Amino acid sequence: MASSKGNRESADRALLTGFELLVIVPTLSGLVYLGSQNPAAFEDPHNLTLWTLIVAFVELLPVPTWGGLQVSLGFPLLMVVGILYAPVAAGAVALIGSFDPREFRREVDFLRALFNRSQVAVSVAAASFVFHAVAGYVTSASPPAWWLQLAAVIVAAIADYLANVSLVTMFASIRLHLPPSKVIRQFRIGRPAEFLVSYLGLGLLSLVVVQFYLNWGLWSVVVFIAPMLLARQMFFRSLALEEAHKELQDREQVLRALSNRMAEERQDERAQIAAYLHDDLAQLLFRLSIQVDLARRHLDSGRLEKAEETLSSIKETKNKTSDRIRALIRDLHRSPLGRAGLAEALEGFIAEVGKDSGVRFRVDVQEIPLPPPIALLLYHIAREGVMNALKHAEARNMWVTVREEGDSFELVLRDDGKGFDTIGPGPEGHYGMAMMRERALVGGGSFDVRSAPGAGTTITVRFPTSLLQEAAQTEPESEEGTASSATSSGGASPSTPEEPAAASALASR
Repeated sequence: MASSKGNRESADRALLTGFELLVIVPTLSGLVYLGSQNPAAFEDPHNLTLWTLIVAFVELLPVPTWGGLQVSLGFPLLMVVGILYAPVAAGAVALIGSFDPREFRREVDFLRALFNRSQVAVSVAAASFVFHAVAGYVTSASPPAWWLQLAAVIVAAIADYLANVSLVTMFASIRLHLPPSKVIRQFRIGRPAEFLVSYLGLGLLSLVVVQFYLNWGLWSVVVFIAPMLLARQMFFRSLALEEAHKELQDREQVLRALSNRMAEERQDERAQIAAYLHDDLAQLLFRLSIQVDLARRHLDSGRLEKAEETLSSIKETKNKTSDRIRALIRDLHRSPLGRAGLAEALEGFIAEVGKDSGVRFRVDVQEIPLPPPIALLLYHIAREGVMNALKHAEARNMWVTVREEGDSFELVLRDDGKGFDTIGPGPEGHYGMAMMRERALVGGGSFDVRSAPGAGTTITVRFPTSLLQEAAQTEPESEEGTASSATSSGGASPSTPEEPAAASALASR
């Protein structure tokens, strides 16, 4: 299993690298060849350098979007370069000026950075080629009519978008293992009409910038950096609203699934209580009824010594029954996991679900006086995480740890499975991870997931130790209330002072 997983990951990396090279090599070769055939395209190196610096500045302010992809706001400036210069010069400016902040943070490697720059260069060169094919050069002695320029820039913007989206869609589809149709739906911010108007509006803005450049020189273009920043804020706000809407929809689905899961868990708990009553208390009560019948027969036949022995057995059975009822009430009050506690509950669950899984489990749960609600949350989160790992991780080993670390106590679920891309979208219809996060947040804790393809997964849930202090403050009050209740209700029988209290607690339960 590990070998096949490694082969699949190697094949995926090879396919992604092959696609990157398929874009990079022709782009660089094409720019070099076309530049050597048309050296006049670079006859204005001073202004081309300044354009490159301006584009680089704006490119350092991208808008992060879905799946780790980013929307660049240098598009209108690159369109200006594509309108003013030949396609090869525009592509070169795009290739050099398309900086990515992640390059400085070393979040993308050299090959990935070169691919990103190359696909931008291809898109800008395509837009430049389309514009000049439709309208010609605006810097010529007889510039084209304004309406022709307007039509040309719209077609050029569409060409730029199609080239850019096609290349990035194929890259994301290979990287995230998603169909291109699903990836391409993510290449817009806001509703389609709003995005189209915004995108084409930025394309039309490039014509205005061109006129300012032709009339007042390159430095007049700096004035339009401010609109770029405003456009960035507009995209950010649209993105935030869309993400908030999607998060609300996802949250509703998660809460619905969580409600159904909690109903199932409640039914399981009721079944466990019913099994305890049937298998333990019911047997004692049945024995008690048999002993009562036997005592009656001894009395009817005049065998008083036998009757006295049977009455002693009845008393002993009654005391056992009372002890079992009190133990059940105490367990229900103190821990919904029963008297075994979190450690044995987790070990029992893992032993049951993992016996035929082929996964080796290691459970290490420290003895921490957890509040009952938090212990139950940790149990359900651990159970969900273990089930997710068994279904999807293809792991050979899994570690389940509960420990105290500094000012918090934490649950850590770790496996050596296939992992996944945390910035990619989760599978549709699967809410296991979301429900785990929801449980942690509801309890006042934090939820963290670290994973990567082929590197396993580590889930960490933390709760502050202040919850332990709150539980310690409320515990004496509850014990005092139980003691006073037992004292006030005792007295019916000196030998069993707690019996009425236990019966009263069971009835109120």
